[in-house]
Amino acid sequence: MSFGKKPRRPELDAPKNTEVIFHDLERMDYQDAWDLQEKMLQKTVALKMWNRDNEGKEKSTENYLLFVEHPPVYTLGKSGSMDNLLMNEAELKSNGISFYKINRGGDITYHGPGQIVGY
Repeated sequence: MSFGKKPRRPELDAPKNTEVIFHDLERMDYQDAWDLQEKMLQKTVALKMWNRDNEGKEKSTENYLLFVEHPPVYTLGKSGSMDNLLMNEAELKSNGISFYKINRGGDITYHGPGQIVGY
C-alpha cells in the first residue's frame, strides 16, 4: 500500500462544461416560464441518456441562467400549507393574481412586477 501522492491527471483539472447561456425572458407568465424550464430539462435528460449509451462520445449539456419578471403570482411548494394562502380563489381572481401548486420546495411565495427572478 502506498501513501504517496497520486499521479496528477491534468484532464481532471480542466474545467468542463462551464459555459452558461443567459436568457432575459423579460415579463412572462409563471406557467409559460415553467413550461420553458421543463423543455430545457427534458433536453438535458435526453442528452444525458444519450451520453450514457454512447460512452466515449459524450456531448456537453447546456447550462442556463434565466431572468424573468412575473405578473402577480403565488406559488405553493411541496412543503407548503394552503392555510398560508390568505386569499380565496375569488379574491385572487379579482386582484389579477395567479396561483400554482408546484413541485419545488418551500412554502408559499409571491412573485410580481418589479421583482427579477433567476432560474
